[in-house]
Amino acid sequence: MNVSPLQTKQLSLKKVLGFSSLFVVAIGNVTSQSSFVSILNGAGQGGASFLIALLLAAILTLCYIFTYLELSLMMPKAGGPGTYTTVAMGNFPAIVLVLCGYIAVSAFSIPSELMLMKRVLETAFPGIYQHLGLVILILLTILNVLGIDIFSSVQNLIVYIMIVAILLLGFETFGTAQAQGIDAATFKKEILDTNFSVLSLMTLALWSFAGLEFVCPLIEESKRPEKDLPRAMLISFFLLIIFYGLIALAGMIQVPAADLASSDIPHWLLAQAFYSKTATFIIVVFAITTSSSTVNILLATTPRLFYGMAHHNQLPAIFKKIHPRWDTPWFGILIFAALAAIPLLLFGEKGDVIIMLITSAASLWLVAYIISHINVLILRRRYKDFKRPFKTPLYPWPQIIGITGMSYALWNNSPSADIQKQVLINSTIIIGIAIIYGIFRVKYTMKKKLFEPVPIEQAIAD
Repeated sequence: MNVSPLQTKQLSLKKVLGFSSLFVVAIGNVTSQSSFVSILNGAGQGGASFLIALLLAAILTLCYIFTYLELSLMMPKAGGPGTYTTVAMGNFPAIVLVLCGYIAVSAFSIPSELMLMKRVLETAFPGIYQHLGLVILILLTILNVLGIDIFSSVQNLIVYIMIVAILLLGFETFGTAQAQGIDAATFKKEILDTNFSVLSLMTLALWSFAGLEFVCPLIEESKRPEKDLPRAMLISFFLLIIFYGLIALAGMIQVPAADLASSDIPHWLLAQAFYSKTATFIIVVFAITTSSSTVNILLATTPRLFYGMAHHNQLPAIFKKIHPRWDTPWFGILIFAALAAIPLLLFGEKGDVIIMLITSAASLWLVAYIISHINVLILRRRYKDFKRPFKTPLYPWPQIIGITGMSYALWNNSPSADIQKQVLINSTIIIGIAIIYGIFRVKYTMKKKLFEPVPIEQAIAD
């Protein structure tokens, strides 16, 4: 009997990603337009004190980086947070965590990014094509289905152009004479007068650092994860501090605080403050590259979470199907793109929902970080002697600080009562759906207990 090569081939994800690819995924997902909106809004609300808030947010970010590095290198699977939680707490919490803290977050993030991009382009070029965001989503979906190599090449180009645009925009501040913002004396006074209100600004800043861990689901496709993953996440982290500090300072110097605090596209105000066509061109390039980068990465990484869940039988088996030619989880990519397209089609013309989408995503994301910190605490006790290529420095303090800080940020997350109400409704609906699905999947399909941890050896082998 003759057997074709496709029948004998064991389909799996390809190990093709090096340091450069992991780096652009880590930094490219975080440096989104919504991140810079948060940074500039915060600079407008807090003035110079916002730089202290930025530092506090950076400390919490470093805590979650340590947590995800320990967990991902301990369990180097595409399932990422779902795998960690399956081993620490069981299938049911893992399903709820991934569906709420990552799938829903990503589905909110993509339309908000594309809507922000459209707002900037419409301001620069009135009458621009109405469904531009949807076209970009479809194009990037096709590129992701065609293979991780193509994704990596496109992402490298997008991110390096984006980095140049950020640096040009930031440094142009210091050569401009028409500054309308803060002066040196006021800057010094605001720093010295900083009080506990800086904690609410920290919550705003924290959103801008969220997402570095999205590189972790690509670990099965990394050639040298133990060496390259820590470098990618930590170098991205330190560059983000520079980028955000530079842009926040530029906003404070160039734009009146009230304008920065109230605008939904404050980065456009920053470009206009320079009174130059070059700055306008830079901000358009920045808008396109940051949004494309975030969407491209979410389309690459989120389906890998579907893939990991399917390997644990938490989703139907079709989600772990690998395309025989392109070695990609094609079904998961298409399903996730469709999920992201729904809010884009529903709210694409409603600019006032952008903050609501961002805040909804942030609320669910913070819960995911808290659970991941708890996972480390549980697994350190349950698997004391298990190999850990990366161990959290000063354990358990980063986890304790992370849980405390993220809990405060979750409590103080909504900018207004109206948005807080809508975010609560969104979160309740999403968590409710995830809980119902998780109960039925675990009890009646998997025939297991809801909170029965899976042995780590089995989870890694799946």
